[in-house]
Order: sequence, then structure tokens, then C-alpha cells
Amino acid sequence: MTALLTPVNRWYCPNCGREDVTHEPRPHSRFHVCGKLRGLTAPMVPAGTRAKVELRERDDYINGEVVHLDPERQRPVMSIVTTRDNGQDVAVFAPTATAKGA
Repeated sequence: MTALLTPVNRWYCPNCGREDVTHEPRPHSRFHVCGKLRGLTAPMVPAGTRAKVELRERDDYINGEVVHLDPERQRPVMSIVTTRDNGQDVAVFAPTATAKGA
């Protein structure tokens, strides 16, 4: 008989405190809509990890690009940065290009 073990991955958000559990055996990340980050989709970190998750606004000129906007301030959002003791991860909101036909 073979025992099948289901992994338990516990996640939390250092901003809003939301917690979640996943059972995926392969490496993965967990995201959620965070009320403390103005309703944007932000990463969760493994439970027990000391981390800071911050929203970064875009500082340059938009020039007609379709960008992700902060729903409260209507400012363009560039990325969400997760900083831990051993490094950083970045979720980037890349602008969308547009074109007009002749």
C-alpha cells in the first residue's frame, strides 16, 4: 500500500492579514485582492515569513499607453514589491500597447 501525502502550504498577507492554504505539490505562489493595497492583486507570502509588500507608482510619462491604475488615486501603478530578509520579488504591471489601423 502506498500512502498519498497531500502537502499543506500556508500563506498570509503582511498588509491585510488574510490567510490561505493551498495543496499544490509543485512550487507556486498565491495572490489575492488586497484591501490594504487599494484592491490590487498582490502576492501572499509563506506563513512565518517576515516580509513587506509595497505598491510602487509609475514615475514616468504615460504618453497614451494603457496602464494599470490605482483604483483610489487614479495614478499609474508600476509594480508590487515583496521584500524579505533574503531578497525581493516583483510583480510588474506592464503597459499595454495600442495601434490604429490606416
